[in-house]
Amino acid sequence: MGLSRREFLELLGCTTSAVVLPRFLGLGQIPEPIKVALAEQQKYNNIPVIWLQGQSCAGCSVSTINTVHPDIASVLTETISLQFHPNVMGGTGDLAVGMLEHAIEHLSGEFVLVVEGSIPTAEAGAYCKTGEKDGKAVTTEEWVKRLGSAAKAVLAVGSCAAFGGIPAARPDVTGAKPVSEIVPGATIVNIPGCPSHPDWLIGTVAHVLLFGLPELDEHKRPTMFFGKLVHEQCERRADFENGIAAEDFGEKGCLFNLGCKGVETYCDVCIRGWNNNVNWCIRSGSPCIGCTQPEFPDFAGQGIYAKLPVEKTHGIKWTGPYAPKAAVKG
Repeated sequence: MGLSRREFLELLGCTTSAVVLPRFLGLGQIPEPIKVALAEQQKYNNIPVIWLQGQSCAGCSVSTINTVHPDIASVLTETISLQFHPNVMGGTGDLAVGMLEHAIEHLSGEFVLVVEGSIPTAEAGAYCKTGEKDGKAVTTEEWVKRLGSAAKAVLAVGSCAAFGGIPAARPDVTGAKPVSEIVPGATIVNIPGCPSHPDWLIGTVAHVLLFGLPELDEHKRPTMFFGKLVHEQCERRADFENGIAAEDFGEKGCLFNLGCKGVETYCDVCIRGWNNNVNWCIRSGSPCIGCTQPEFPDFAGQGIYAKLPVEKTHGIKWTGPYAPKAAVKG
């Protein structure tokens, strides 16, 4: 199913409006396209999804829209009912914010909350606000607390939401926190990445619908996507074993000396790829920057491109010509 950008935005507008407008209009006043969208939603009984954004670049939203199998149109019409999303929803103002209150009051335990971006807590949450209530701006922190407590599950999408990410990097003047610290009692699944891969989010949602919550690791990440080191699956693993090291970005050879974090980063992007598996970080000549790890992007003050100390390489056996003492430049 192919959609132009205009057709995609029209579909999103109709889908969201189908949920929002019946609360404010008589059924007979709803335009025909919205009636169709509402009928489709009721037909499939799609799971309601509220998508909030905190301190975010919206990169995870863009990544999700680029999902290939299934495409985003199928996801929106056959899998989920996207009731709130700051970038793509048709409703605005009180109509849109009313959906958040509606979810809390009438859909408790039935909807999934997706949070993109970290949550600022400094200055009483003043650095990020979403809508108004009784003429007063409401902080995103307050919405996450209320919605997270009422949700069936909370998906923290992207490393900012999952672990704090870039906004929480030093000096962290906004007091950025991961979602798990805002609603510690909620059922949380972390889907990190900068951005998160669309397959990781769509796959997690599908697993929740079909089988319930997936198996999670110690950082609340689904093990089906984050169960193995990048290093174990890397297409340049043979270069590592044979002591062939790249001396500059874009060169052939293992990228460890250029700061590659694949030896301590868990995800399957090396076999999944980006943009329908056209490319991925290391294949393009860049070291893995470890964006699915809680330590990203500071890495204890080392930064993204600093070479890792050997003791932080998860017990990898350093033998042969690539052993640290004999490593090529770096």
